[in-house]
Amino acid sequence: MTTSQALNADLHCHSVVSDGTLTPEALAARAAANGVALWALTDHDEIGGQHRARAAAHAQGMRYLTGTEISVTFAGKTVHIVGLGFDPDDAALAAGLAATRGGRTERAKEMSDGLAAVGIHGAYEGALKYVGNPELISRTHFGRFLVESGACRDISEVFRKYLTEGKPGFVPHRWARLGDAVGWITGSGGVAVIAHPARYGFTPNEEYALFTEFIAHGGRGVEVVTGSHSAADAARYAVTAQEFGLAASRGSDFHSPEESHTDLGTLPPLPAHLTPVWDLLSGRIQ
Repeated sequence: MTTSQALNADLHCHSVVSDGTLTPEALAARAAANGVALWALTDHDEIGGQHRARAAAHAQGMRYLTGTEISVTFAGKTVHIVGLGFDPDDAALAAGLAATRGGRTERAKEMSDGLAAVGIHGAYEGALKYVGNPELISRTHFGRFLVESGACRDISEVFRKYLTEGKPGFVPHRWARLGDAVGWITGSGGVAVIAHPARYGFTPNEEYALFTEFIAHGGRGVEVVTGSHSAADAARYAVTAQEFGLAASRGSDFHSPEESHTDLGTLPPLPAHLTPVWDLLSGRIQ
């Protein structure tokens, strides 16, 4: 298969196994319909959908890379590390992800208590209606409840009013350490990628620390073209990829037809001068 930068690869999206609204099979069909040739399902802190996703990709005529998106705490913020091309049956990876999922239920109940304090009751039970896997209850599920109940017009208003730092309903969570997440991915044969770096709002010094520590632990890629990046963000992180010697990844971060601004397979191609992350994973593409 081609390893050119022009390949329509979508290596970041979510199913009902975490906080998406479509099954792995429906995602595969949507990706294929939009011309995706190489696909990965990257559910949050979970690999339970991998075998289904691979079978669905093959049924749609796509090549497949295993994927996940691990939540990490770095410099007091939540950072996401995408893993690609790992062994989905690796015991250490599965155990690490299970440990990272731990604590979500307690956090969710605290979020519900915070919302109740400002007059929004039943949020925990309401959010559970949108959860395929209760271990992975998240702010996104609370957001869907708040929209459905009429408390907010859309997901953007939810986060602006309730679920970000300093607002009712926000509860921080201590996720995995950066070195652990990268180690689980690389130890299972995969490549670790910093997801959507423009989203974190780090200072230049904090961002430099993130990239240098990530590389020191064995990280090898960064998302350059992704759903939440503007053209200017993509240009900036293309430069960053070159400066740090990292491969470039591409993925829509698609969650839902109703909520996501960027559909599967509709992103611009990677800049021609970068090394695509799939070039590092040619032996892991299925």
